[in-house]
Amino acid sequence: MASGTALIYDDEMTSYKLLWDNPECDIEVPERLLSSYEQLKRYHLLERCVHVPVREGTEEEIMLVHSSEYLEVVKSTQTMNEEELRRVSGNYDAVYFHPNTYRCAKLAVGATLQLVDSVMSGKVCNGMALVRPPGHHSQRNAANGFCVFNNVAIAAQYAKRRYGLQRILIVDWDVHHGQGIQYVFEEDPSVLYYSWHRYEHQQFWPLLRESDYDAVGQGKGKGFNLNVPWNKVGMGNSDYLAAFFHVLLPVAFEFVPELILVSSGYDSGIGDPEGQMNATPECFAHLTHFLMQLANGRLCAVLEGGYHLKSLSESVCMTVKTLLRDPLPQISGEMAPCLSAVESIQNVRAAHKPYWKCLMYEEATPLHNLVTKSKQMMEAELIQTSTHPTAKQAVGKTNSDEAIKIDRFLESHMKKILFPVPPVKTAAAIVSKADAHLLPISVQVEMEMNAQELKTLVSALDAELVKEERALLSLQNVVAILDKILKKKVCNGIAESSLASVSTTFALKHCFDFGLQRVLCIVVGDVDLELDLDDGKILLMNICQKQQTEKTNSKYHISLNWREDAERNNFFCAVLGFILPVAYSYQPDLMIIVIGPNRSLGINGISLLTCLLQGLAESRILVVIQDTEIKLVQSVAKTLSGVPAPDFGAYAPASQENVLEIKRLRNQLQQEWKMLRCSVRDWISGS
Repeated sequence: MASGTALIYDDEMTSYKLLWDNPECDIEVPERLLSSYEQLKRYHLLERCVHVPVREGTEEEIMLVHSSEYLEVVKSTQTMNEEELRRVSGNYDAVYFHPNTYRCAKLAVGATLQLVDSVMSGKVCNGMALVRPPGHHSQRNAANGFCVFNNVAIAAQYAKRRYGLQRILIVDWDVHHGQGIQYVFEEDPSVLYYSWHRYEHQQFWPLLRESDYDAVGQGKGKGFNLNVPWNKVGMGNSDYLAAFFHVLLPVAFEFVPELILVSSGYDSGIGDPEGQMNATPECFAHLTHFLMQLANGRLCAVLEGGYHLKSLSESVCMTVKTLLRDPLPQISGEMAPCLSAVESIQNVRAAHKPYWKCLMYEEATPLHNLVTKSKQMMEAELIQTSTHPTAKQAVGKTNSDEAIKIDRFLESHMKKILFPVPPVKTAAAIVSKADAHLLPISVQVEMEMNAQELKTLVSALDAELVKEERALLSLQNVVAILDKILKKKVCNGIAESSLASVSTTFALKHCFDFGLQRVLCIVVGDVDLELDLDDGKILLMNICQKQQTEKTNSKYHISLNWREDAERNNFFCAVLGFILPVAYSYQPDLMIIVIGPNRSLGINGISLLTCLLQGLAESRILVVIQDTEIKLVQSVAKTLSGVPAPDFGAYAPASQENVLEIKRLRNQLQQEWKMLRCSVRDWISGS
């Protein structure tokens, strides 16, 4: 099984620069690569990566996307003087050429293809190519927007041809629309292209009508082009996550890609003079984490834009740390998407409803961008966003003073969110030590806690519990793992317990005694917990088959009545559309997943839940399993230890009964948990 993360870089790609005054192009500088590479060194990430040498892309490879005539134009710039270079640059939009541009552009293509080869051959599981010039704007016959050859589009065509791939997902999180990629694949159902981008009702570059939400693809490619247009600046972490939860991830899991290519532009991050957005670097870690659960983890990130050097370099490092499977930092900011973001999300869902089963029951109606043009709604949104931690930052072109402020903010912010990685990723305490060899080799098998040590710990928190021998025995495994998680000796773990209700109740007491403030507890199956839920320290979510009364649902006690079809794996709808948005809104310090008897979820559903939740709480998860089932223990252990994502099974749409349950809970709880909002009606009714 593939493991490891490739990093592809060659400082020769810094050997071209702008030779004349051009305010439109002067932000595209060699320091973009140099600062990112140096920051990877400072974080000691370089030494942990597999280094793959760079090669030139061949002319044949370049012509998988570009015409021979255009290739000859770029090739001819090698021998031009400055006057000639200015003249040919003027033939294109926002482009400059240098005598070394052609060589660097070929290296950028070759580096991208080297990464694809490394991932597809199994040499590594994933990786990142730090390349320059970027590529996603360039077209068959034209350079465009600093881009010369379309690195990611060439990589997709190359992967299809060389490896016979039939489904490739391209995720473009650059702040500009990658129209070059869209043009290449808009009639091709084998490539799903997703782009979010600053649009502002077609008032932002590249000023194209086809960058809007209703450009869904053409011919056989209809439904395979997803544009999420941002119609205002200042979008932040919660807006980006909402677009993933409610648009990209449901469609991507249904698409079942065999390879993921990320056009990794970081001008969508905080401080960038082009994007003017507010997403902080750790947001890109969370986005990367979600994408790693697809395509068996085969992910290739390729640098595109990013023009604030500190924001760019920190975001690159966050991406690489996640590819290396480090636990994720908590994401910052209030988890509440703004009205304009929700409107765009609703429009995309409505436009793609005819093409995707995951959207088939939606009542989504396109709003044609009318709501965010309404003065009344914009005033309402200003009231909501004024309390966002980054809202106070100036929106507009960043001058030098603002850039310095953002540098200082990022320096302080990264110190707050980064933390030492525990020495062990996953530990397990299981009843049958004979089964230990069936766990992944990276999982550390723990002995149950010493009886006297356990009694001392339990008596301090629950004097009555010490007197019950059976209860004490049920705690041995759980406390042994939890104690290591709390002391940050391990990231996460699995413990078997004969009395899950007793073990979980005590585990929660131990968490709060240790100083934690918020614990998310998800119960799958019949496990009765008697907990005080009034103070918000515990968010209890029951996933069960038996019907609960309306009274049981409150902000901190949610019952999800879910019936899993034995023939189909349909839990995606619940995880992506409800559980993840609520969990991210809550922002727990630790998560406990309790699996009891008569559970309504199969192994695939539990693995999916465990995988996606690892972005929260610095990946601190304790899984308590009552009835020993070795296949379940194996699957959860693999998921927690970070091996490439398991096969969650073929996507199946949820039944209408289950969809109605999700809608019922959304309507009931969206005012409390704002990440549930995916329509303007939700946003207005929940405000």
